[in-house]
Amino acid sequence: MTDVPDAVHAWAAGVPGVSRRALLGGVLTAGAAAGAALALYGSGRHRTAPFAPVFTGAGLVTNEYAFRHPHAAGARRSRDWVVTSGSLFTAHGAGWTGVPDTGFTGPDSARSNDSAVFRLVSRRRDFGAVSVTTWVRLRSPVTTARTPAQDWDGGHVWLRYRSPQELYALSFRRRDGSVAIKRKVPAHDAQAVDGGDYATLAEARHAFPYDGWHEVTASAVNQLAGVRLALTIDGRRVLSTVDRTPGSLLLPGGVGIRADNTELLFRGFHAGTTAP
Repeated sequence: MTDVPDAVHAWAAGVPGVSRRALLGGVLTAGAAAGAALALYGSGRHRTAPFAPVFTGAGLVTNEYAFRHPHAAGARRSRDWVVTSGSLFTAHGAGWTGVPDTGFTGPDSARSNDSAVFRLVSRRRDFGAVSVTTWVRLRSPVTTARTPAQDWDGGHVWLRYRSPQELYALSFRRRDGSVAIKRKVPAHDAQAVDGGDYATLAEARHAFPYDGWHEVTASAVNQLAGVRLALTIDGRRVLSTVDRTPGSLLLPGGVGIRADNTELLFRGFHAGTTAP
């Protein structure tokens, strides 16, 4: 899996309207707000520097082995990203999960990528009032012996990632054809998966076609009533809600992407401040 197949290069290439956006770091959709808006959290105000990582070359960027063994010989660490599960590759300026499978990645993900459970988060954790915009391309979900089909299989954007147990997840393409906004908090039940519990804050039906590029924007901003969360796909607001739950995720955190049983490409990733 270290080498990117020619078929993936072809699949990743040729994105109408994306190249200039990617070169500008996404400023055409998110940067205008980033230039002047202030992120509001707690009792203070905080201006967040834009985050627009660039993918170059082809091959493995980083993987779960580097997360678990950061000082091991051969570990591929990224200055921008942490992969807690799976493998992150690059092809034609895009990030890529690889064709999802399960198994031990080793330092180079040569035999397995383990991306049937893909978890990617920024090293930076200072995103408060944030808008994330990226272009995504997905194939139809698969299954493996370890990861049977689930309704939530697909792609998701993470906001305010404070730990694997505390974050917001905005699902932009699921196996069941829905979109959703969820909050994850530490679980009281010691048997809970990953030590956290998901609560669905909003859900709707919206399913874009597979194998094409689509623009996704996810945002979180604090208001007096709570945290305003919104999901926009291809310029259309498909879901919005306010998390009024006590203990909602008011503080800044990381941003990232999650994929389940799904091969996913993304490019033009940009995270910037959005107005309160």
